[in-house]
Amino acid sequence: MPANLDELVIRVADICSYKWDMVRNRPWAFLISSFSGGAMVVFGATLALSVSAGVGEHLGPGFANLLMGLVFMFSLVVIMMSGMTLVTADMYIGVIGIFHKRIGWGRFIWGIALGYVGNFVGSMFFMWLISKSGAYAAWPWLAKSHAIGVAKMGYTATQIFVMGIVCTWMLQTAAILFVKAEGDMAKIAMAAYGPLAFVAGMTEHCIANIGFLALPLFQQDVFLEAARQAGQAAPILLHWGFGQYGWAHNQLYTVLGNIVGGILFVGIPFQLVSNAERVKKLYKDKTSFIIKL
Repeated sequence: MPANLDELVIRVADICSYKWDMVRNRPWAFLISSFSGGAMVVFGATLALSVSAGVGEHLGPGFANLLMGLVFMFSLVVIMMSGMTLVTADMYIGVIGIFHKRIGWGRFIWGIALGYVGNFVGSMFFMWLISKSGAYAAWPWLAKSHAIGVAKMGYTATQIFVMGIVCTWMLQTAAILFVKAEGDMAKIAMAAYGPLAFVAGMTEHCIANIGFLALPLFQQDVFLEAARQAGQAAPILLHWGFGQYGWAHNQLYTVLGNIVGGILFVGIPFQLVSNAERVKKLYKDKTSFIIKL
């Protein structure tokens, strides 16, 4: 049977103990896990770009969003089933671990920072490889990639922040239900729901955006030349900075929104709704306090 809510928060705390033990005693293993997790996220971004180019113009933007979400499901499934690290999932895990006195705030912040660094490098490196392949240098994919960059980097700080909250509220709800589920098929279904929801819902995920929004910047010179040859009007130029249409502009407010969504709207509510007295009784019968995701 799937875990009830009281059993669930203890499971999550046990996972926290495993993850933060790795942070403390095997930081290079944790970084490699984070690197792999970051790359796996943009496996989904690459597939989403591949299937959605040109779809919005012919079948409507909603259908394009659905297609992107359906193929993006692959990313969280492989991350969760392989046990690799995704920093946005670690946010709810860590905060529940704090409630259960497995870690303190200092260790929590260090683990999140280290996970973000590994995810950043993995996401950026994979999309840099994609930019060098030439596979996405044809006009439909150049145009779609640039359009995604213009839309996401063109939002205001408030818009990005809000959609960052919504993203991890959706995604980490699926991630915690993955822990609750029993059996591989149930776990795969829960892991698949999160990316489908946040991608089809047009939200902002910091690790996905690291690579997804870097790709049009890596390929901007190619895009500009293709746009000139196609007689397109002068396109909006993207950049790496903090101003509008900047990569760092989107990343900063996405990270902040993701933190709020994961901690305030997933980790803390699940912990507060659990029955503290029953949790104490369950702890009395425990002999193991560590679980690998």
